[in-house]
Amino acid sequence: MIINVRRLLAMLAAFVMATVVGMPDAVAAAVQPINDLGTGSYLGFQGGLYPAGRNTMPDAHRTAGVTRALRVRPLDTTGAPSPNGKYVLLSIGMSNTTQEFCSGDGSGKCASYSFIGQAAADPQVNHDKLVIVDGAAGGQTAGTWDAPADANYDRVRDTRLAPLGLTERQVQVAWVKVANANPSVSLPATNADAYQLVTQQGNILRALKKRYPNLQQVFFSSRIYGGYATTSLNPEPYAYETGFGVKWVIQAQITQMSGGGTDPRAGNLDYNNTTAWATWGPYLWANGLQPRSDGLVWDRSDFGSDGTHPSNSGRQKVGSLLLRFFKTSPHTACWFVVGGSCA
Repeated sequence: MIINVRRLLAMLAAFVMATVVGMPDAVAAAVQPINDLGTGSYLGFQGGLYPAGRNTMPDAHRTAGVTRALRVRPLDTTGAPSPNGKYVLLSIGMSNTTQEFCSGDGSGKCASYSFIGQAAADPQVNHDKLVIVDGAAGGQTAGTWDAPADANYDRVRDTRLAPLGLTERQVQVAWVKVANANPSVSLPATNADAYQLVTQQGNILRALKKRYPNLQQVFFSSRIYGGYATTSLNPEPYAYETGFGVKWVIQAQITQMSGGGTDPRAGNLDYNNTTAWATWGPYLWANGLQPRSDGLVWDRSDFGSDGTHPSNSGRQKVGSLLLRFFKTSPHTACWFVVGGSCA
């Protein structure tokens, strides 16, 4: 009976997805997460989080990421190395981002089920030198982060970093999860929102390096499932297609750094001069109640009334995925975990 109910709910979710965006039920239900798609394709676009349909990054990019991880170190407020200094992991993004990262109540304290709350309670996390700061905020879509003069950066400096006695020069790692409100053009159109995100995320990478000169690493995530959405804020297929926006901007850096030229949409992403090294953080999308290869599903109860913003259980789910990622990634464990190593 439980299995039948779950299947029924999955069918209903597919119906909602089709109703919102005009996608046939069978197509909506058949969409696979990008990490499960592999060498297969979505509307002609190859899957896999990285080039060639793979979920593992090319060796050169992996090695460069380890090098950057090992450069993360305690800095004083002027950016000089100091045994008494700190290094900051900062979130960048919108309402979903801040809800999953912190779920703050306005007092500056993050909810226990959020990423910051879970990390604060974990004895393996480096609570001595690492400071995790939520820079994301409601309504702050991709276009509000894509230039170094954007007001968001002053807000983060003045209201998130300064109260903790921190400066922009101590920010060395960022988690970026951005999207656009009310997207209207889906793939494969040449002016699709996913392509717009490639340009915006390229601009964000350059803006981040301008504001945070000691930034070493940027980890991107795309949106969670949007098939339960009851509004046009960010339903399917747009939530799913933000994953291709992330995949393509990371691929653009990989291609450029391997001698393949600068991507015309993403722009210059040279991590030796212009940006930080960038890669995937946890990939968060699963097709509703259809289990991903690792078992991830999104229940209706994981969302609030609008079917777009995560409920407490949804925030906890993303928080757990983030915590596991930062504790276990060979590009983060050496600075995130006490006694951890990067290799």
